Amino acid sequence: LIAPDLRGRGESGWARDSLTYLSLTYLRDLSLVLDAAGVDRFVAIGASMGGLLALRMTTAHRARMDGVVLNDIGPAIEPAGLKRLQANVGRGGNWMTWVHAARELGVRNAAIHPDWGLHQWLAFAKRLCRVGPQGRIIFDYDPRIAEPFRLPHGDAGADDWAAFDSFKGLPVLSLRAELSDVFSAATQAQMQRRLPGVTAVTVPGVGHAPTLMEPVAAAALRVFLDDIKRGEA
Repeated sequence: LIAPDLRGRGESGWARDSLTYLSLTYLRDLSLVLDAAGVDRFVAIGASMGGLLALRMTTAHRARMDGVVLNDIGPAIEPAGLKRLQANVGRGGNWMTWVHAARELGVRNAAIHPDWGLHQWLAFAKRLCRVGPQGRIIFDYDPRIAEPFRLPHGDAGADDWAAFDSFKGLPVLSLRAELSDVFSAATQAQMQRRLPGVTAVTVPGVGHAPTLMEPVAAAALRVFLDDIKRGEA
C-alpha cells in the first residue's frame, strides 16, 4: 500500500511556488513515486481531489491500472460543494489542546459526520493536524495550497468525462456519500450509463467524504479489491 502525502501536506515538503499546487504537478509527483517504487500494476484509490487525480492518471498510466476507486467524486462537481471546499481549503486553525481542536472541527464539519462523537473527532483532528513549534495544535499543511484552488480558472482544461471514458474495460468502484454536496446521485447515475460496469455504492449517513471505515464503504472496498485480486472484476 502506497499512501503518499501530496506536496504541501503531512510529511511532504512545502512548495516554494504555490502555483505548483495544481493537479498537473501532483500527477507528475505521483508518477515519480510510482517509478521510484517500481510499481508495474496498481489500483488507484482516491477521495475528493485524490479521486480527480485517479481519474487524470489515465493520461499517463492507463496501461498500468488494474482498477480505480472514486470516493465521493466524479467527472462533475456540484457548484455548492465546490464553493464550500474553496472556502475551507487553507482555512487556519490554532488550538491549545487536541480536545479544543476536535471540538471546533466537529462544529465546522457537523453536517459531514452528524453521528460522530468526541472520540471520532479527536481521531479526525490527529489525522489533519500536528503540534506546532509553539506547542499549539495547527493544521498539517501549507495554507498556500488554497491559492491556486481559488483562482477563477482553477484546473480549467481538464476534460474529466473524457478521462472517465478511458476507464472502459477497467474495474471501477464509485462510492457516494448520501449527504454529499460535492458528488450527486445524478452524476453517479450518468457514470453508470456511460460505463455500465461501474459498481456504484451509496454510503449512508455521511457527507463529503466517507473515511472508508464506514461498514458499507469498507465492505464494498474489500469485495472490489478481492475480485481484482482473483481476476474476477
